[in-house]
Amino acid sequence: MSLPEIDSCLRQLRLSGVRDTLETRVLQAQGTNQPFLETFSLILQEELDRRQSRLIERRYQQSGLEEKLTLAEFDWSFNPKLPRPACFQLHTLKFVAAGENAMLIGKPGTGKSQVAKAVAYQAILQGHKVQHIEADDFFNRYALSPAAQRDARVRSILDCDLLVLDDLFLARAIPDDAGALLQTLIHQRYKLHRSVIVTSNRVVQDWGAYLGDNTMSTTILDRLMHHCHLLEFDGRSYRLKEAAEALARKTEST
Repeated sequence: MSLPEIDSCLRQLRLSGVRDTLETRVLQAQGTNQPFLETFSLILQEELDRRQSRLIERRYQQSGLEEKLTLAEFDWSFNPKLPRPACFQLHTLKFVAAGENAMLIGKPGTGKSQVAKAVAYQAILQGHKVQHIEADDFFNRYALSPAAQRDARVRSILDCDLLVLDDLFLARAIPDDAGALLQTLIHQRYKLHRSVIVTSNRVVQDWGAYLGDNTMSTTILDRLMHHCHLLEFDGRSYRLKEAAEALARKTEST
Protein backbone atom coordinates (compact mmCIF):
# COMPACT_ATOMS: atom_id res chain seq x y z
CA MET A 1 0.00 0.00 0.00
CA SER A 2 1.39 3.39 -1.01
CA LEU A 3 1.50 6.46 1.24
CA PRO A 4 -1.43 8.09 -0.60
CA GLU A 5 -3.48 4.93 -0.11
CA ILE A 6 -2.53 4.80 3.57
CA ASP A 7 -3.46 8.48 3.87
CA SER A 8 -6.88 7.71 2.39
CA CYS A 9 -7.41 4.91 4.90
CA LEU A 10 -6.37 7.13 7.79
CA ARG A 11 -8.79 9.79 6.57
CA GLN A 12 -11.64 7.25 6.60
CA LEU A 13 -10.64 6.15 10.10
CA ARG A 14 -10.48 9.81 11.19
CA LEU A 15 -6.92 9.39 12.45
CA SER A 16 -5.87 12.94 11.69
CA GLY A 17 -2.95 12.91 14.12
CA VAL A 18 -1.43 9.87 12.44
CA ARG A 19 -1.94 11.45 9.00
CA ASP A 20 -0.13 14.61 10.08
CA THR A 21 2.97 12.84 11.41
CA LEU A 22 3.15 9.60 9.41
CA GLU A 23 5.49 10.72 6.64
CA THR A 24 7.89 12.36 9.10
CA ARG A 25 7.94 9.28 11.32
CA VAL A 26 8.53 6.96 8.33
CA LEU A 27 11.50 9.04 7.19
CA GLN A 28 12.91 9.13 10.73
CA ALA A 29 12.52 5.37 11.09
CA GLN A 30 14.21 4.74 7.74
CA GLY A 31 17.10 7.06 8.61
CA THR A 32 17.80 5.48 12.01
CA ASN A 33 16.71 1.90 11.39
CA GLN A 34 14.16 2.33 14.14
CA PRO A 35 12.24 -0.88 15.00
CA PHE A 36 8.69 -1.01 13.67
CA LEU A 37 7.03 -1.35 17.10
CA GLU A 38 8.89 1.68 18.41
CA THR A 39 7.83 3.75 15.41
CA PHE A 40 4.26 2.51 15.66
CA SER A 41 4.15 3.29 19.40
CA LEU A 42 5.30 6.88 18.78
CA ILE A 43 2.66 7.33 16.09
CA LEU A 44 -0.10 6.02 18.36
CA GLN A 45 1.04 8.19 21.29
CA GLU A 46 0.99 11.31 19.11
CA GLU A 47 -2.55 10.49 18.04
CA LEU A 48 -3.64 10.01 21.67
CA ASP A 49 -1.94 13.26 22.73
CA ARG A 50 -3.64 15.14 19.93
CA ARG A 51 -7.07 13.78 20.84
CA GLN A 52 -6.55 14.56 24.52
CA SER A 53 -5.51 18.11 23.67
CA ARG A 54 -8.61 18.58 21.55
CA LEU A 55 -10.84 17.15 24.29
CA ILE A 56 -9.37 19.50 26.89
CA GLU A 57 -9.82 22.50 24.62
CA ARG A 58 -13.42 21.51 23.85
CA ARG A 59 -14.22 21.15 27.56
CA TYR A 60 -12.58 24.50 28.23
CA GLN A 61 -14.70 26.17 25.53
CA GLN A 62 -17.84 24.58 26.98
CA SER A 63 -17.00 25.48 30.58
CA GLY A 64 -17.75 29.21 30.48
CA LEU A 65 -14.25 30.08 31.70
CA GLU A 66 -12.69 33.02 29.92
CA GLU A 67 -9.17 32.61 31.31
CA LYS A 68 -6.76 29.72 31.77
CA LEU A 69 -5.58 30.64 35.26
CA THR A 70 -3.22 28.73 37.55
CA LEU A 71 -2.32 29.12 41.20
CA ALA A 72 1.32 29.55 40.15
CA GLU A 73 0.37 32.97 38.71
CA PHE A 74 -1.20 34.14 41.96
CA ASP A 75 0.65 36.81 43.99
CA TRP A 76 0.50 35.20 47.42
CA SER A 77 2.96 37.66 48.96
CA PHE A 78 0.55 40.61 48.61
CA ASN A 79 -1.94 39.09 51.07
CA PRO A 80 -0.04 36.75 53.41
CA LYS A 81 -3.21 36.07 55.43
CA LEU A 82 -4.89 34.22 52.57
CA PRO A 83 -5.56 30.49 53.11
CA ARG A 84 -2.80 29.38 50.73
CA PRO A 85 -2.48 25.74 51.92
CA ALA A 86 -6.27 25.27 51.67
CA CYS A 87 -6.28 26.72 48.14
CA PHE A 88 -3.59 24.28 47.02
CA GLN A 89 -5.50 21.47 48.71
CA LEU A 90 -8.51 22.32 46.53
CA HIS A 91 -6.17 22.34 43.54
CA THR A 92 -5.47 18.63 44.11
CA LEU A 93 -9.17 18.04 43.22
CA LYS A 94 -9.61 15.47 45.96
CA PHE A 95 -12.79 17.30 46.95
CA VAL A 96 -14.21 16.74 43.45
CA ALA A 97 -13.46 13.02 43.63
CA ALA A 98 -15.22 12.94 47.02
CA GLY A 99 -18.23 14.96 45.83
CA GLU A 100 -17.50 17.73 48.35
CA ASN A 101 -18.05 21.48 48.08
CA ALA A 102 -15.99 24.60 48.69
CA MET A 103 -17.07 28.07 49.76
CA LEU A 104 -14.68 30.98 49.28
CA ILE A 105 -16.02 33.89 51.30
CA GLY A 106 -14.44 37.27 51.94
CA LYS A 107 -13.73 40.83 50.96
CA PRO A 108 -13.92 42.01 47.33
CA GLY A 109 -10.72 41.83 45.32
CA THR A 110 -8.91 39.35 47.57
CA GLY A 111 -8.58 36.61 44.95
CA LYS A 112 -11.58 34.35 45.52
CA SER A 113 -12.59 34.22 41.86
CA GLN A 114 -9.02 33.74 40.65
CA VAL A 115 -8.53 30.77 42.94
CA ALA A 116 -11.88 29.26 41.93
CA LYS A 117 -11.07 29.68 38.23
CA ALA A 118 -7.62 28.15 38.68
CA VAL A 119 -9.13 25.11 40.41
CA ALA A 120 -11.77 24.86 37.67
CA TYR A 121 -9.14 24.95 34.92
CA GLN A 122 -7.09 22.30 36.71
CA ALA A 123 -10.24 20.16 36.82
CA ILE A 124 -10.59 20.52 33.04
CA LEU A 125 -6.96 19.49 32.54
CA GLN A 126 -7.63 16.40 34.65
CA GLY A 127 -10.57 15.35 32.47
CA HIS A 128 -13.53 16.73 34.43
CA LYS A 129 -16.55 18.51 32.98
CA VAL A 130 -16.77 22.02 34.43
CA GLN A 131 -19.33 24.81 34.37
CA HIS A 132 -18.29 28.30 35.50
CA ILE A 133 -21.16 30.73 36.08
CA GLU A 134 -21.14 34.42 36.95
CA ALA A 135 -24.04 34.00 39.35
CA ASP A 136 -25.92 37.30 39.04
CA ASP A 137 -25.59 37.43 35.24
CA PHE A 138 -26.75 33.81 34.98
CA PHE A 139 -29.87 34.36 37.08
CA ASN A 140 -30.84 37.46 35.10
CA ARG A 141 -30.33 35.75 31.75
CA TYR A 142 -32.10 32.58 32.86
CA ALA A 143 -35.28 34.48 33.72
CA LEU A 144 -35.42 35.88 30.16
CA SER A 145 -34.61 32.64 28.31
CA PRO A 146 -37.13 30.39 26.50
CA ALA A 147 -38.26 27.32 28.45
CA ALA A 148 -36.38 24.84 26.23
CA GLN A 149 -33.16 26.80 26.60
CA ARG A 150 -33.61 26.99 30.36
CA ASP A 151 -34.09 23.22 30.59
CA ALA A 152 -30.98 22.53 28.52
CA ARG A 153 -28.94 24.93 30.65
CA VAL A 154 -30.03 23.26 33.87
CA ARG A 155 -29.16 19.84 32.47
CA SER A 156 -25.66 20.99 31.57
CA ILE A 157 -25.19 22.42 35.07
CA LEU A 158 -26.37 19.25 36.78
CA ASP A 159 -24.34 17.00 34.48
CA CYS A 160 -20.92 18.58 35.10
CA ASP A 161 -18.43 17.28 37.66
CA LEU A 162 -17.65 20.73 39.07
CA LEU A 163 -19.91 23.79 39.16
CA VAL A 164 -18.45 27.20 40.03
CA LEU A 165 -21.00 29.80 41.18
CA ASP A 166 -18.90 32.94 41.09
CA ASP A 167 -19.75 36.17 42.97
CA LEU A 168 -23.03 34.94 44.41
CA PHE A 169 -25.15 37.86 45.71
CA LEU A 170 -22.80 40.40 44.16
CA ALA A 171 -25.78 42.70 43.55
CA ARG A 172 -27.51 41.57 46.78
CA ALA A 173 -30.98 41.27 45.22
CA ILE A 174 -31.58 38.47 42.69
CA PRO A 175 -34.69 37.86 40.54
CA ASP A 176 -37.74 36.51 42.37
CA ASP A 177 -37.49 32.98 40.98
CA ALA A 178 -33.69 32.81 41.23
CA GLY A 179 -33.76 31.63 44.84
CA ALA A 180 -35.88 28.61 43.92
CA LEU A 181 -33.55 27.86 40.99
CA LEU A 182 -30.48 28.11 43.22
CA GLN A 183 -32.08 25.78 45.74
CA THR A 184 -32.91 23.27 43.00
CA LEU A 185 -29.39 23.29 41.57
CA ILE A 186 -27.73 22.87 44.96
CA HIS A 187 -30.20 20.20 46.09
CA GLN A 188 -29.91 18.15 42.90
CA ARG A 189 -26.12 18.31 42.83
CA TYR A 190 -26.08 17.33 46.50
CA LYS A 191 -28.09 14.21 45.69
CA LEU A 192 -25.76 13.42 42.78
CA HIS A 193 -22.64 13.93 44.95
CA ARG A 194 -21.27 16.50 42.50
CA SER A 195 -19.10 19.35 43.69
CA VAL A 196 -19.86 23.06 43.85
CA ILE A 197 -17.52 25.99 44.45
CA VAL A 198 -19.22 29.18 45.59
CA THR A 199 -17.44 32.52 45.83
CA SER A 200 -19.16 35.44 47.54
CA ASN A 201 -18.46 38.76 49.23
CA ARG A 202 -21.46 38.15 51.50
CA VAL A 203 -21.24 36.36 54.82
CA VAL A 204 -23.54 33.35 54.97
CA GLN A 205 -25.52 34.82 57.88
CA ASP A 206 -26.96 37.43 55.47
CA TRP A 207 -28.00 35.03 52.69
CA GLY A 208 -31.54 34.78 54.01
CA ALA A 209 -32.00 38.53 53.59
CA TYR A 210 -30.70 38.45 50.00
CA LEU A 211 -32.95 35.50 49.14
CA GLY A 212 -35.91 36.99 50.99
CA ASP A 213 -36.51 33.59 52.59
CA ASN A 214 -34.64 32.35 55.66
CA THR A 215 -35.95 28.80 55.28
CA MET A 216 -34.70 28.59 51.71
CA SER A 217 -31.34 30.00 52.77
CA THR A 218 -31.05 27.39 55.51
CA THR A 219 -31.88 24.59 53.05
CA ILE A 220 -29.27 25.80 50.56
CA LEU A 221 -26.56 26.25 53.17
CA ASP A 222 -27.37 22.91 54.80
CA ARG A 223 -26.54 21.11 51.55
CA LEU A 224 -23.62 23.32 50.57
CA MET A 225 -21.88 23.13 53.92
CA HIS A 226 -22.27 19.40 54.43
CA HIS A 227 -18.78 18.07 53.59
CA CYS A 228 -17.60 21.55 52.66
CA HIS A 229 -14.24 23.33 52.61
CA LEU A 230 -14.81 26.86 53.95
CA LEU A 231 -12.06 29.30 52.99
CA GLU A 232 -12.09 32.87 54.34
CA PHE A 233 -10.36 35.56 52.27
CA ASP A 234 -9.18 38.70 54.02
CA GLY A 235 -6.72 41.47 53.25
CA ARG A 236 -6.17 44.13 50.63
CA SER A 237 -7.73 44.27 47.17
CA TYR A 238 -5.64 43.05 44.24
CA ARG A 239 -7.76 45.16 41.90
CA LEU A 240 -6.99 48.34 43.85
CA LYS A 241 -3.31 47.35 43.86
CA GLU A 242 -3.33 46.90 40.08
CA ALA A 243 -5.19 50.18 39.59
CA ALA A 244 -2.63 52.02 41.76
CA GLU A 245 0.26 50.47 39.82
CA ALA A 246 -1.35 51.42 36.49
CA LEU A 247 -1.85 55.00 37.70
CA ALA A 248 1.78 55.17 38.87
CA ARG A 249 3.03 53.98 35.47
CA LYS A 250 0.84 56.53 33.72
CA THR A 251 2.14 59.31 35.95
CA GLU A 252 5.75 58.30 35.32
CA SER A 253 5.25 58.32 31.54
CA THR A 254 3.82 61.86 31.48
